[in-house]
Amino acid sequence: MAQFVLQDGQLLSKEQIRCFMKHISLYILTYVSQGLKVKGLLAVPDGSGPLPAVIYCRGGIKRVGMVRKRRIVSMAQRGFVVFAPYYRGNEGGEGREDFAGEDRYDLFHAIDVVQGLDEVVPGPVSLIGFSRGAVMAMRAAREYSGVGPVVVWGGVSDMLDTYEQRVDLRRMLKRVVGHPKKQVEAYMDRSPALWAKEVHTPIYIVHGTKDSQVDIGHARKLANALEEAGKPYTMALYAGLDHRFPRKEDEKALDDVFAWLKEKLEQPR
Repeated sequence: MAQFVLQDGQLLSKEQIRCFMKHISLYILTYVSQGLKVKGLLAVPDGSGPLPAVIYCRGGIKRVGMVRKRRIVSMAQRGFVVFAPYYRGNEGGEGREDFAGEDRYDLFHAIDVVQGLDEVVPGPVSLIGFSRGAVMAMRAAREYSGVGPVVVWGGVSDMLDTYEQRVDLRRMLKRVVGHPKKQVEAYMDRSPALWAKEVHTPIYIVHGTKDSQVDIGHARKLANALEEAGKPYTMALYAGLDHRFPRKEDEKALDDVFAWLKEKLEQPR
Protein backbone atom coordinates (compact mmCIF):
# COMPACT_ATOMS: atom_id res chain seq x y z
CA MET A 1 0.00 0.00 0.00
CA ALA A 2 1.47 3.38 -1.06
CA GLN A 3 2.34 5.72 1.78
CA PHE A 4 0.85 9.22 1.64
CA VAL A 5 3.65 11.80 1.64
CA LEU A 6 2.99 15.28 3.01
CA GLN A 7 4.18 18.10 0.76
CA ASP A 8 5.33 21.43 2.20
CA GLY A 9 2.76 24.11 1.42
CA GLN A 10 -0.02 21.52 1.14
CA LEU A 11 -3.40 22.52 2.58
CA LEU A 12 -4.70 19.60 4.64
CA SER A 13 -7.95 21.01 6.01
CA LYS A 14 -10.10 24.14 6.09
CA GLU A 15 -12.52 24.10 8.99
CA GLN A 16 -15.07 26.90 9.30
CA ILE A 17 -15.59 28.33 12.78
CA ARG A 18 -18.07 30.83 14.17
CA CYS A 19 -17.35 34.50 13.51
CA PHE A 20 -18.69 37.28 15.72
CA MET A 21 -18.78 39.73 12.78
CA LYS A 22 -21.29 39.66 9.92
CA HIS A 23 -19.95 39.35 6.37
CA ILE A 24 -16.64 37.78 7.47
CA SER A 25 -16.08 34.01 7.36
CA LEU A 26 -13.46 32.46 9.67
CA TYR A 27 -11.59 29.20 9.13
CA ILE A 28 -8.86 27.19 10.85
CA LEU A 29 -6.40 25.96 8.22
CA THR A 30 -4.07 23.02 8.74
CA TYR A 31 -1.13 22.88 6.34
CA VAL A 32 2.33 21.36 6.00
CA SER A 33 5.61 23.09 6.87
CA GLN A 34 8.87 21.11 6.91
CA GLY A 35 6.77 17.97 7.22
CA LEU A 36 4.92 19.30 10.27
CA LYS A 37 1.18 19.85 10.48
CA VAL A 38 0.76 23.49 11.53
CA LYS A 39 -2.27 25.73 11.87
CA GLY A 40 -3.48 29.27 11.35
CA LEU A 41 -6.55 31.49 11.22
CA LEU A 42 -8.09 32.62 7.92
CA ALA A 43 -10.59 35.48 7.54
CA VAL A 44 -12.45 35.93 4.26
CA PRO A 45 -14.78 38.85 3.50
CA ASP A 46 -18.12 37.69 2.08
CA GLY A 47 -19.16 38.75 -1.38
CA SER A 48 -17.51 38.96 -4.75
CA GLY A 49 -13.92 37.86 -4.99
CA PRO A 50 -11.20 36.99 -5.44
CA LEU A 51 -9.43 39.56 -3.24
CA PRO A 52 -5.83 40.51 -2.44
CA ALA A 53 -4.28 38.65 0.48
CA VAL A 54 -2.21 39.66 3.46
CA ILE A 55 -0.50 37.38 5.97
CA TYR A 56 -0.30 38.67 9.53
CA CYS A 57 2.85 37.48 11.29
CA ARG A 58 2.14 37.53 15.01
CA GLY A 59 4.67 38.49 17.66
CA GLY A 60 5.59 36.84 20.94
CA ILE A 61 6.12 33.15 21.51
CA LYS A 62 3.67 30.40 22.51
CA ARG A 63 0.65 31.96 24.27
CA VAL A 64 2.28 35.38 24.52
CA GLY A 65 1.21 37.41 21.48
CA MET A 66 -1.13 34.71 20.16
CA VAL A 67 -3.30 35.59 17.16
CA ARG A 68 -6.48 37.41 18.17
CA LYS A 69 -9.64 36.87 16.10
CA ARG A 70 -10.72 40.48 16.50
CA ARG A 71 -7.46 41.75 15.01
CA ILE A 72 -7.65 39.46 11.99
CA VAL A 73 -11.32 40.27 11.35
CA SER A 74 -10.58 44.00 11.58
CA MET A 75 -7.99 43.61 8.84
CA ALA A 76 -10.35 41.55 6.67
CA GLN A 77 -12.99 44.28 6.91
CA ARG A 78 -10.60 46.42 4.86
CA GLY A 79 -11.15 44.24 1.80
CA PHE A 80 -8.38 41.64 2.14
CA VAL A 81 -8.28 37.91 2.70
CA VAL A 82 -6.19 37.65 5.89
CA PHE A 83 -4.25 34.63 7.12
CA ALA A 84 -2.41 34.47 10.44
CA PRO A 85 -0.16 31.46 11.10
CA TYR A 86 -0.09 30.29 14.71
CA TYR A 87 3.45 28.92 14.09
CA ARG A 88 4.48 25.37 14.86
CA GLY A 89 3.69 23.89 18.26
CA ASN A 90 0.73 26.19 18.87
CA GLU A 91 -3.04 25.59 18.90
CA GLY A 92 -2.60 21.88 18.15
CA GLY A 93 0.17 22.27 15.59
CA GLU A 94 3.21 20.01 15.57
CA GLY A 95 6.81 20.98 16.35
CA ARG A 96 8.30 23.77 18.43
CA GLU A 97 8.72 27.40 17.42
CA ASP A 98 12.12 29.05 17.64
CA PHE A 99 11.56 32.81 17.37
CA ALA A 100 12.02 33.46 13.63
CA GLY A 101 14.42 30.61 12.97
CA GLU A 102 13.18 27.34 11.44
CA ASP A 103 9.62 28.42 12.20
CA ARG A 104 9.97 31.04 9.47
CA TYR A 105 9.10 28.18 7.11
CA ASP A 106 5.63 28.19 8.66
CA LEU A 107 5.28 31.61 7.03
CA PHE A 108 7.01 30.63 3.78
CA HIS A 109 4.69 27.68 3.26
CA ALA A 110 1.68 29.73 4.35
CA ILE A 111 2.46 31.99 1.38
CA ASP A 112 2.09 28.95 -0.90
CA VAL A 113 -1.17 27.97 0.79
CA VAL A 114 -2.65 31.47 0.50
CA GLN A 115 -1.62 31.82 -3.14
CA GLY A 116 -3.53 28.60 -3.84
CA LEU A 117 -6.82 29.73 -2.29
CA ASP A 118 -9.75 30.34 -4.67
CA GLU A 119 -10.66 33.46 -2.67
CA VAL A 120 -7.29 35.12 -3.41
CA VAL A 121 -6.17 36.95 -6.56
CA PRO A 122 -3.01 35.49 -8.10
CA GLY A 123 0.27 37.22 -7.38
CA PRO A 124 2.48 38.32 -4.48
CA VAL A 125 1.12 38.20 -0.93
CA SER A 126 1.51 41.23 1.34
CA LEU A 127 2.89 40.70 4.84
CA ILE A 128 2.31 42.53 8.13
CA GLY A 129 4.87 41.59 10.76
CA PHE A 130 4.24 42.64 14.34
CA SER A 131 7.05 42.66 16.92
CA ARG A 132 9.13 39.47 16.36
CA GLY A 133 6.74 38.71 13.50
CA ALA A 134 8.48 41.53 11.63
CA VAL A 135 11.62 39.38 11.56
CA MET A 136 9.55 36.56 10.04
CA ALA A 137 8.15 38.91 7.39
CA MET A 138 11.52 40.41 6.53
CA ARG A 139 13.15 36.98 6.31
CA ALA A 140 10.40 35.95 3.88
CA ALA A 141 11.02 39.08 1.80
CA ARG A 142 14.73 38.22 1.74
CA GLU A 143 14.55 34.45 1.24
CA TYR A 144 11.25 33.56 -0.45
CA SER A 145 9.40 34.40 -3.65
CA GLY A 146 5.87 35.74 -4.01
CA VAL A 147 6.21 38.29 -1.20
CA GLY A 148 5.44 41.96 -0.87
CA PRO A 149 4.94 44.67 0.03
CA VAL A 150 5.83 44.33 3.74
CA VAL A 151 4.68 46.22 6.84
CA VAL A 152 7.01 46.20 9.87
CA TRP A 153 4.86 47.13 12.90
CA GLY A 154 6.58 47.60 16.26
CA GLY A 155 9.17 45.35 14.72
CA VAL A 156 12.48 43.95 15.93
CA SER A 157 15.24 44.95 13.52
CA ASP A 158 18.27 43.85 15.54
CA MET A 159 17.94 40.77 17.77
CA LEU A 160 21.25 41.53 19.49
CA ASP A 161 19.76 44.85 20.60
CA THR A 162 16.70 42.97 21.84
CA TYR A 163 18.94 40.74 23.95
CA GLU A 164 20.61 43.79 25.49
CA GLN A 165 17.42 45.78 26.00
CA ARG A 166 15.02 43.05 27.16
CA VAL A 167 16.66 41.55 30.23
CA ASP A 168 13.39 39.73 30.89
CA LEU A 169 13.75 37.84 27.58
CA ARG A 170 17.37 36.77 27.91
CA ARG A 171 16.62 33.38 29.41
CA MET A 172 14.16 32.56 26.61
CA LEU A 173 16.50 33.89 23.92
CA LYS A 174 19.43 31.83 25.18
CA ARG A 175 17.23 28.73 25.26
CA VAL A 176 15.54 29.24 21.87
CA VAL A 177 18.08 31.19 19.78
CA GLY A 178 21.35 30.57 21.61
CA HIS A 179 23.98 32.63 23.40
CA PRO A 180 24.53 35.97 21.61
CA LYS A 181 28.31 35.52 21.65
CA LYS A 182 28.47 31.80 20.85
CA GLN A 183 25.59 31.78 18.35
CA VAL A 184 26.01 35.29 17.00
CA GLU A 185 25.05 34.24 13.45
CA ALA A 186 21.65 33.06 14.70
CA TYR A 187 21.08 36.56 16.07
CA MET A 188 22.32 38.23 12.89
CA ASP A 189 19.98 36.08 10.78
CA ARG A 190 17.14 37.50 12.90
CA SER A 191 18.31 41.12 12.48
CA PRO A 192 16.80 42.70 9.32
CA ALA A 193 18.73 45.96 9.79
CA LEU A 194 21.92 44.00 9.08
CA TRP A 195 20.78 42.74 5.68
CA ALA A 196 18.14 45.26 4.56
CA LYS A 197 19.96 45.67 1.23
CA GLU A 198 18.89 42.12 0.34
CA VAL A 199 15.18 42.91 0.56
CA HIS A 200 13.55 43.89 -2.73
CA THR A 201 10.04 45.04 -1.89
CA PRO A 202 8.66 48.31 -0.43
CA ILE A 203 8.65 48.48 3.37
CA TYR A 204 6.27 50.42 5.63
CA ILE A 205 7.54 50.95 9.19
CA VAL A 206 5.01 51.62 11.98
CA HIS A 207 6.24 52.26 15.52
CA GLY A 208 5.21 54.00 18.72
CA THR A 209 7.83 56.37 20.07
CA LYS A 210 7.25 55.14 23.65
CA ASP A 211 7.33 51.44 22.81
CA SER A 212 8.39 49.68 26.03
CA GLN A 213 8.84 46.24 24.43
CA VAL A 214 10.62 46.99 21.15
CA ASP A 215 12.54 50.24 21.47
CA ILE A 216 11.95 52.96 18.87
CA GLY A 217 15.63 52.57 17.99
CA HIS A 218 14.71 49.39 16.08
CA ALA A 219 12.54 51.39 13.67
CA ARG A 220 15.20 54.03 13.17
CA LYS A 221 17.94 51.45 12.65
CA LEU A 222 15.90 49.66 9.98
CA ALA A 223 14.99 52.95 8.29
CA ASN A 224 18.65 53.98 8.22
CA ALA A 225 19.68 50.63 6.74
CA LEU A 226 17.02 50.87 4.03
CA GLU A 227 18.01 54.47 3.34
CA GLU A 228 21.67 53.57 2.95
CA ALA A 229 20.77 50.70 0.62
CA GLY A 230 18.56 52.95 -1.52
CA LYS A 231 15.48 50.84 -0.79
CA PRO A 232 11.92 52.23 -0.94
CA TYR A 233 10.34 52.63 2.49
CA THR A 234 7.82 54.72 4.39
CA MET A 235 7.97 55.32 8.15
CA ALA A 236 5.10 56.39 10.42
CA LEU A 237 6.10 57.09 14.02
CA TYR A 238 3.26 57.51 16.52
CA ALA A 239 4.22 59.98 19.22
CA GLY A 240 3.74 58.76 22.78
CA LEU A 241 2.32 55.35 21.87
CA ASP A 242 3.47 52.02 23.34
CA HIS A 243 3.86 48.59 21.71
CA ARG A 244 0.11 48.06 21.35
CA PHE A 245 -1.87 51.12 20.31
CA PRO A 246 -5.17 52.22 21.90
CA ARG A 247 -8.22 51.21 19.81
CA LYS A 248 -8.76 54.58 18.10
CA GLU A 249 -5.11 55.08 17.16
CA ASP A 250 -4.82 51.43 16.15
CA GLU A 251 -7.75 51.71 13.73
CA LYS A 252 -6.25 54.87 12.21
CA ALA A 253 -2.88 53.16 11.81
CA LEU A 254 -4.61 50.17 10.16
CA ASP A 255 -6.41 52.52 7.77
CA ASP A 256 -3.08 54.04 6.76
CA VAL A 257 -1.37 50.66 6.44
CA PHE A 258 -4.07 49.21 4.18
CA ALA A 259 -4.26 52.39 2.08
CA TRP A 260 -0.50 52.04 1.54
CA LEU A 261 -0.82 48.33 0.68
CA LYS A 262 -3.55 49.03 -1.86
CA GLU A 263 -1.52 51.84 -3.42
CA LYS A 264 1.56 49.62 -3.77
CA LEU A 265 -0.45 46.69 -5.15
CA GLU A 266 -2.00 48.91 -7.81
CA GLN A 267 1.40 50.05 -9.06
CA PRO A 268 2.85 48.13 -12.04
CA ARG A 269 5.57 45.70 -11.06
